[in-house]
Amino acid sequence: MTVSSRRGQLPGGVLFKPKGREVPEKTRLFLFVRAAGRCQFDGCNRYLLEHHLTNTDGNFAQMAHIWAFSRRGPRSRGEGKQTVHDISNLMLLCGNCHKLVDDHPDEYTTEVLRKHKLAHESRIFMLTGTHPDRHTVALVLVARIAGRTVSVSLPEMQQAVAPRYLGARDVITVDLTAIPDHPSGDYWKAAATAIRSKVQLMYEQDSEHGPIRHLSVFALGAIPLLVHLGTCLSDKVPLTLYQRHRDTDAWTWKEDGETVRYEFRTLQDGGCSTSVALLLSLSGRIRQDDLPPLIDASFTTYEITLASVEPTPRFLDLEASLQAFQEIFMSSVRHLVASHPGLRTIHLFPATPAPVAISVGRDLMPKRDPAVLVYDYDRRVGGFIPTLEVNNHESE
Repeated sequence: MTVSSRRGQLPGGVLFKPKGREVPEKTRLFLFVRAAGRCQFDGCNRYLLEHHLTNTDGNFAQMAHIWAFSRRGPRSRGEGKQTVHDISNLMLLCGNCHKLVDDHPDEYTTEVLRKHKLAHESRIFMLTGTHPDRHTVALVLVARIAGRTVSVSLPEMQQAVAPRYLGARDVITVDLTAIPDHPSGDYWKAAATAIRSKVQLMYEQDSEHGPIRHLSVFALGAIPLLVHLGTCLSDKVPLTLYQRHRDTDAWTWKEDGETVRYEFRTLQDGGCSTSVALLLSLSGRIRQDDLPPLIDASFTTYEITLASVEPTPRFLDLEASLQAFQEIFMSSVRHLVASHPGLRTIHLFPATPAPVAISVGRDLMPKRDPAVLVYDYDRRVGGFIPTLEVNNHESE
């Protein structure tokens, strides 16, 4: 209902509230608590107890009826007014959302608004019921992929991390979109420097809840940058990596399905014991013919791939499948080190989802494992190009 429909006007411009329109004080209190003082329109979530620009304290909320107080009002059902002020019929809205739903009652029906209300109040109940040790900080990496940028919203992250929780001030973004994307060493170096600086600053500064106790990582970008991101993440702070699922566009790990099995195998025995290439054929198959001329017959080439099935971009649905990859990757690196004494650099050719790429960088053991030169398949040059060398402490 608009302001003019909620109030009458006496001579001289004095406003008055028509009798019977006052929501009981107890109901008002319960509604504010259930809504946590935020707009309940789906996707808005504006905090209504301070001005959104100046942060000045105040009550900027409006109480909206799902079905109207007046028989001529929006979504009127002509029912008895004794139930119009029930909390089940009230929503806390900002002024803009209140006007929107009342001006378009055919689009925002009682069924739609009840869904908004239920989803909002259920989320608030879940978040306020969590223990303090369930708090997490979100690290978001945003970069261009083939000229496109894919972002993740706060509601999507909140849904993915549950039963952990995070707030709007708990999101740290590494934005690489301003760096010109071209297949040169300058791009990779600039992007890697931006990632390392932002992550280091994140660990040095406390969140509003104190020191970071848990990190949730949402990242999409070129695979070499994701591997580099993994090397920047501290093993002293537990974290969860999240995957954007192609079939649903959601970031929440699925609960049903079978854990993926992997296999590690030798593709080519080379003549030089210290020339080693490792192919990660997970999202797609990497063939020997796809490798650059540098990877010649002197290289011993290994592969980690899916067992019994062809590589596919949609294989990573379960968090357990990511953990299974981490196990085989670490055991494979141990095998390479043992089989190739003096090995200094592994040439890595990855076709992987984002969480796998990040885990590769994070699972490498500094000062123990060899450096890893990460290649990227660039359609502009028609093949793999060397990009970043990670885990090389002589150059850091």
